[in-house]
Amino acid sequence: MAAYTLCLCIAASLLLTRPTSAKNDAPCLPGKRNNAAETFIKRHLPPGTPTSLDQNEWEKFIKSLGGCNRPTQSFLHPDELEKVKSVCSSRGGKVLKDNLCISKQPFSFVTVRSIQGTCGIKNVKQENKHLILACEVLENQCVPVHFEGNSENQKPSNNAKDCQDPQTRGQAPTFKAAPLWL
Repeated sequence: MAAYTLCLCIAASLLLTRPTSAKNDAPCLPGKRNNAAETFIKRHLPPGTPTSLDQNEWEKFIKSLGGCNRPTQSFLHPDELEKVKSVCSSRGGKVLKDNLCISKQPFSFVTVRSIQGTCGIKNVKQENKHLILACEVLENQCVPVHFEGNSENQKPSNNAKDCQDPQTRGQAPTFKAAPLWL
């Protein structure tokens, strides 16, 4: 009976100390999806991005990407790829929360709102805000994997830590553990 109770306690503690979510709890930790950075670039920095705010041009462009299933999409100019990637480093970003970094400088980008599934454009808007990006390590480099909206126009805190690779900050991944009550 004691062995059974011990096994049960060990099994319960192993289950309760797993990470609590699919996202990392800090930027620049190993990623879970190997193609996340590639998907980010295809969605937010695709070649041929229109330079105007013409709704017809954007509708045609989004249809060509096959992106009619996303009602809100933000696009950065493909020439800014290295500057966007720098948000996930000490050069260009500060830690916001969890695995999110916020750019030290504002970026100019276009947000397109459409009717989901139809590509019918509601509006096209030029924005100038600080980027909020989820950053993960893929192939030994900390890169953006998700574009988070910045509807509250947040700015980086001067007191926040710089975003950077885990090798340069000396931190190991952390897991949130729930207490075990017996």
